[in-house]
Amino acid sequence: MAYLDLLGRLPKSRRNIAARATAKSPELIARAMQFSFDYFDGSRDYGYGGYRYDGRWVPVAHDIVAHYGLTPGQRVLDVGCAKGFLVKDLLGACRGLDVWGLDISHYALSHAEPEARGRLVCGSCDALPFADASFDLVIGLDVIHNLERAGVVRALREFERVGRGRSYIRVDSYRTPQERAVFVDWVLTARFHDYPEGWEAVFAEAGFRGDWTWTIIAA
Repeated sequence: MAYLDLLGRLPKSRRNIAARATAKSPELIARAMQFSFDYFDGSRDYGYGGYRYDGRWVPVAHDIVAHYGLTPGQRVLDVGCAKGFLVKDLLGACRGLDVWGLDISHYALSHAEPEARGRLVCGSCDALPFADASFDLVIGLDVIHNLERAGVVRALREFERVGRGRSYIRVDSYRTPQERAVFVDWVLTARFHDYPEGWEAVFAEAGFRGDWTWTIIAA
């Protein structure tokens, strides 16, 4: 397992940190945590401010396929797939790849990309409804940190259980107190976050053998 950045070709998001920090309240956070319309397609105060397919995951899908040497017939699971953007683009990046997605949001799954429909399952990342060793690669980008720490450990163990030794995740982190302060002002749904060394301790506790990268929020 190692630090690995396969997401470098994603465009950088524009964030108004001060506006988010001013707007945050327990009620706003509770609505965001429903992972429904408000979070995906409502006001930016609640989350994405409009979660629409724009092709940004296409180069990432190709980089994932190339790095892991994925071939037709192999099975990939995208945990926290939302509307299935990466599922769609992985299918396009490697014809014959058997790609599946899982998300806790009924809203996101009901508004999924047409190419991904029939391949998406509703469920939680800490209790994956799949058989042991049923996927060649398990992906989880910006999802497991939405659980408390104990749930994060369970989720990582689930990745290990349903996978065949290869996983790739991205989680919320920060490298300095200043970056942590920016993160806290911005975050709505992450229940567990830590410095890289804290995350690495969690990986070790869970017996996670996969690769990882960080979401670092810049001011």
